[in-house]
Amino acid sequence: MIALLSDLGSLLSFRVRSRASLELELVALRHQVTVLRFQRPGQPRLFSTDRLLWVWLYRIWPKVLNAMVLVKPVTVIDWHRKGFRLYWRRRSRHLGRPRMSREIRDLIRQMSHANSLWSAPRIHGELLKLGIEVSQAAVGRYLPWRPKAPSPTWRSFLHNHMHDIAAVDMFRDVSSSLCPGRPRS
Repeated sequence: MIALLSDLGSLLSFRVRSRASLELELVALRHQVTVLRFQRPGQPRLFSTDRLLWVWLYRIWPKVLNAMVLVKPVTVIDWHRKGFRLYWRRRSRHLGRPRMSREIRDLIRQMSHANSLWSAPRIHGELLKLGIEVSQAAVGRYLPWRPKAPSPTWRSFLHNHMHDIAAVDMFRDVSSSLCPGRPRS
């Protein structure tokens, strides 16, 4: 009785589903039969083309997982994720900006030596005027290193401002005001 009701339910669901959905399920089932027919008994061996077909079917019709018999649905999802990772690994192989030519790097260093007060923004602007497209960060990266002037220290501050400083003792003995009976030391 249960088998009859199950068959009747599947027959009614076929009437409601679209033709494309039925054809995709038919492709999936026929492929499974073909794989089983050409394999030896035991666990079927799938090739990369078989996996590619399953992933393709899963991408255009995710309900293909319900028609799976040969492999677990989780396996097909894993294949899909692996293909996605491979795609993005291949796309992101070349990272960063292209390397700057040696002539431009030499020009940056030459401009920096000739004009010691110019920093990266100024040299970047001059290069843009010449029609050389580089970023300001790249210009800063290729500037030669120069030691900066030392920052003023506390000792130099005291030396320069000694005549303006007044020393005042602001401490007061508060122990006698808090304890009137206590003798001062």
